[in-house]
Amino acid sequence: MTLVLLLIVTFASGLLAYGLSRRYPSPMVEQAPARAAKEVIQTEARRHPWLERTLRQRLDPAAATGLALTLALAVVSVGLFVLGVLAYLTRSSETLADLDAAVGQWGVDNASAWATTGLDWLTQLGDTWVCIAIAVVVAVVEMIRVPSRWVPVFLGVVIAGSVVIVNTAKELLDRVRPEFNPIAETLGPSFPSGHAAMAAAFWAAVALVLARRRSPRVRALLTAGAVAIAVTVAGTRVLLGVHWLSDTIAGLAFGWAWFSLVAIAFGGRLLQLGAPVAAATRDVARAHTS
Repeated sequence: MTLVLLLIVTFASGLLAYGLSRRYPSPMVEQAPARAAKEVIQTEARRHPWLERTLRQRLDPAAATGLALTLALAVVSVGLFVLGVLAYLTRSSETLADLDAAVGQWGVDNASAWATTGLDWLTQLGDTWVCIAIAVVVAVVEMIRVPSRWVPVFLGVVIAGSVVIVNTAKELLDRVRPEFNPIAETLGPSFPSGHAAMAAAFWAAVALVLARRRSPRVRALLTAGAVAIAVTVAGTRVLLGVHWLSDTIAGLAFGWAWFSLVAIAFGGRLLQLGAPVAAATRDVARAHTS
């Protein structure tokens, strides 16, 4: 029952991510920003040149620092807000404590031997050493497909930062693990979930790297896969009884925020640090003609 429910949630989250990704505008050279709203704002933009410049800089999907940067900053802001709120509520809210306990107890009551085995396998997708091994493979493959010296550095920063920051937060907050699974007490502090954070950050990074010079459909599928894996790992931590539900939500929020922050530093999906619009559009044009 637990594994079936997790697969349903995973499929739903992946489908949602795919739908949202398909709505993300594909980068096209000379594409005007905010096309759907252009008729509404063009009069004001003509009257105020600074407004037009701002829109082009912040909403143009052809720019490496345009729409992708704006969305990434939004993810960072929301992720850190969610993390902060949950960190506060874990120490002050009885309602959250009751919800955490109820979800954890449900997982214990509906666990089965075969489901637990499946959960044990799936949770490894958020293990640090597994992610490092996969990162090496991805880096090698991508260095052959679309060479860039920033690919291994980017993946390394995502992994290393996630480990260091999450472990630091755990030590500072020092939340007690649930008692549903005896092994939990040997794993250190509980909040936020390191596996959930790693899965969210790492698989998003992998999707971004693999998405370079891919079609919109492939990019959407990669995004859906990254989200589905992250949600799966988060669910396994709760259903295995080693984390509270709020731990995993906080882990996901941090992981996606950290990924977005690093992606901003490395120039978005083009993986070009500080790439100007001219360079970005040239690469996009080359990608569409190749």
